[in-house]
Amino acid sequence: MAMEEMAISKFKATCLATLERVRRTGRPLRVTRFGKPVADVIPPTPERPPRAWLGTLRGTLDLRGDIVAPSSDLVPWEALK
Repeated sequence: MAMEEMAISKFKATCLATLERVRRTGRPLRVTRFGKPVADVIPPTPERPPRAWLGTLRGTLDLRGDIVAPSSDLVPWEALK
């Protein structure tokens, strides 16, 4: 597909409408000044839907041993005396 070209003066006068046309049609546009390329206006990449945060850590936990039993012997700690 050939890229459409537009003079910078015309682009300046119709900027918002031109940007909307590029977004809607998906066709890129080259802005020129005295026939030399100044900028390429390309359509945006499609937005990805936001991921749900619930369940994002699924499969990342590795359980080892008994998770219900106390982590240490049941002896009085020195700090609690």
